[in-house]
Amino acid sequence: MRFLGNIEAKVDAKGRVFLPATFRKVLQAAGEETLVMRKDVHQRCLVLYPESAWNRKMDALLAKVNEWDDVGQQVVRQYVSEAEVLTLDGNGRFLIQKRYLQMADIEQTVRFIGMNDVIEIWAQEKTTEPFLSQEDFAAQLKAIMTANT
Repeated sequence: MRFLGNIEAKVDAKGRVFLPATFRKVLQAAGEETLVMRKDVHQRCLVLYPESAWNRKMDALLAKVNEWDDVGQQVVRQYVSEAEVLTLDGNGRFLIQKRYLQMADIEQTVRFIGMNDVIEIWAQEKTTEPFLSQEDFAAQLKAIMTANT
């Protein structure tokens, strides 16, 4: 399951937004009905995880945390408590709770960005933040692709 694209959408007055059809088709083809949303750990955006992707990430996190490690348990607690299970309504919409809108500085327009097995949701005004300049992108891509060759 891979999400590709960069799609603009509007958030209505109640905080509902349509998941772009291209992303819904990927979810349907994979048999995914449930999504998990949380604020990104590094960026000021929201991330939608199909349930299977969320479960893989949780399994990876839990495999690294000793249940007797207080700090590790706090990290897991915070990671999970900042997540919310979502289902799409019959029209392909979902609700973004007010606290999530505030976390990501989202007002009315968002940009959905496919990022492999997850979908990022950015405030339209912030969509230059996750990208490098074209020159830096080319240099970084070259460095990554030619490392260890």
